[in-house]
Amino acid sequence: MTLSQLKQLFKSRLSIRPPVDGDPRLFSSRTKYLVIVILAMCAASSGFSSTIYFPGIPEITLELNSTPIATTLTAALFILFMGLTPVVWAALSDYYRIRRFLLILSMVIFGLASLGSALVNNIWGLVILRCVQASGASCGQSVGAGIIADCYPIERRGAAFGKYFFGVFFGPVLGLILKVYPSKCYLGPILGGFLIMSNLTWRTAFWFCLAFSCTVLVLILFTYPETYRDNEKWDTVLETGTMDVNSEKTKSNNDQYLDLAIQIPMEEDQYVHSAQSQSIAITTPSSTPKSNGARKKKTFNPIKPFQYFRHPHVLLASLIVAFVFGSMFVLETILPILFERIYGFSSWQIGLSYLGGGVGNIFGAVINTFLSDHLLLRARAKRGGRASVEDRIGINVWPSLFVFMPFGLLLFGWSLDKKMSFWAGIVGFGLVNFAMNQTVTSLSAYLVDSAPNIGASFTACANFARMIMACILTIASNPLVDAIGPGLTCVFLTGLTVIAMILLIILKIFGGQFRYWSGYQQKNELKQHI
Repeated sequence: MTLSQLKQLFKSRLSIRPPVDGDPRLFSSRTKYLVIVILAMCAASSGFSSTIYFPGIPEITLELNSTPIATTLTAALFILFMGLTPVVWAALSDYYRIRRFLLILSMVIFGLASLGSALVNNIWGLVILRCVQASGASCGQSVGAGIIADCYPIERRGAAFGKYFFGVFFGPVLGLILKVYPSKCYLGPILGGFLIMSNLTWRTAFWFCLAFSCTVLVLILFTYPETYRDNEKWDTVLETGTMDVNSEKTKSNNDQYLDLAIQIPMEEDQYVHSAQSQSIAITTPSSTPKSNGARKKKTFNPIKPFQYFRHPHVLLASLIVAFVFGSMFVLETILPILFERIYGFSSWQIGLSYLGGGVGNIFGAVINTFLSDHLLLRARAKRGGRASVEDRIGINVWPSLFVFMPFGLLLFGWSLDKKMSFWAGIVGFGLVNFAMNQTVTSLSAYLVDSAPNIGASFTACANFARMIMACILTIASNPLVDAIGPGLTCVFLTGLTVIAMILLIILKIFGGQFRYWSGYQQKNELKQHI
């Protein structure tokens, strides 16, 4: 390769808004595989960096002459910014119609903040750098839902979310091998416990974050395609009309869609159906009616996603996710302190204690991958082919939220309160993570399905709610445990879970009506399948 060709390659890979020459939903399986793997690694950076230094919290407090509340703020404010900044990332993605460049920018910010955290000698400097680190790490979770909607139709989206969350929960290294959510990566504290044993102590965890960000950045620069899908351009099926078969180019493109419909009936793009059984028109992007001139000019509004809370279905789904995720994060926060205090665990033993959460998340992600889309299609078939977004809230969610979540919380809290075997706490933590995974993944897919064009903004709302709840509960967790003990603390968290149960029932029953009131017409959703 010549020097000029090399320059041209770097210029194209650094482009802020590269052209999308083909429909992202027609990417090859290998390309989609690559997209999910790298996207999961970007999203994993948030959970990875939020937990990787947890086993070293006692050493940080001692070395930086910190108070316990100041050390707690390194985690609490990280979570707060993880809730605030995704809204900005989502607004930037929607306004500039880009995905890839934002992932690049986020990894640069994350890497620089990790470098500063590894070198800092003041607790308040670490608090500030953790906020910046969270700002960079939050992009993958914010833009991720939009990228999945770009590349996958509704009947394949559940499985894609499952693979995505599998990589995030299990960790970036194994995610590369096993394929690839938003939220915690339990390889973080496990690895962190061993890293902290090195001569660099807790700082090694942040050096690892820097190396991780550099690795992901290189992968994005040289392999990751732009995926932003212009639905007005690439949605090739019109509601009425006849098939345009006059041009060879149209025939060729139509054959691609018809082949997909024949090979994977009712499991591929919901917009693709046999032209012989539907009164629809299949056209190429070039023959789609021109709408660019009539398209409203978008304005950059970073607080616009907050406005979606006025829609009842978005608010309810966000609150359910917030209560479930916040309860899980409290256990994650108090685990290292309690296991050191009650069982005398060292840093590496504390790290290994997170394996229960990792196993729970892995099982949750695997089950959701296999069940989510299957349950959606089965519910649709029972209704005679008519679609309902609420089908995404399948039967796998009910036992998770109504049984596993409260049982896991109470098992964790009272086993520690009564100083039972540490295995009981680890198992309880695993059950909570299993239930959290099932609930959060299903509701994330539900929000994207309810409005695919603005799925990233809906997801940003849910992400904001759950991070704010996690921040509040994290700040209150240690004083609460000291005041009433771990048992009653988990009883309080179980009360939040009961509220989430009630909200889920309301959403399942009245979700369609809520979406109708909000302007997301149920009729438009159903007529594609009647």
